[in-house]
Amino acid sequence: MSARWGLGASVLAFVLLLAPAAAAAGTVPVRVRILKGSRQGPPSVDPKLADLAQQLGKLAYVRWDEVREEHADLEFDRPLALALPDGTTLELTLVDSRKDTVTFEVRVTARGTRSRLTISKDQRIVHQVTAEKGGEAYFATVRPWP
Repeated sequence: MSARWGLGASVLAFVLLLAPAAAAAGTVPVRVRILKGSRQGPPSVDPKLADLAQQLGKLAYVRWDEVREEHADLEFDRPLALALPDGTTLELTLVDSRKDTVTFEVRVTARGTRSRLTISKDQRIVHQVTAEKGGEAYFATVRPWP
């Protein structure tokens, strides 16, 4: 009986030691930025967005400003909620992770939009998350493992 108890205690201790590592392995660090794109005004890119200038230059908007930046460790199927300047909420959910890629679900429930985006480790996406109004729209950029 004591041999069985000793084995059970050893297994339990081993599982408890591995639990923090397993929990950490189930998260992906991300950098999320909310951007405001405008079709009006002189062309410009906020200096904080210098790393995105080439990517943003391919879009129809001429003026870009960073509105918000967040860093988070996303857990599978646990949405990160971010308030957007127009009063809606963006939900970003980690749905899959491979060696060098992750797949996110991006939702703006007030607008009924949902997208799935797969991103490689060294890339980022720029995704429009609000409808254009008055020549302006909001975008989210997501970079895993920043």
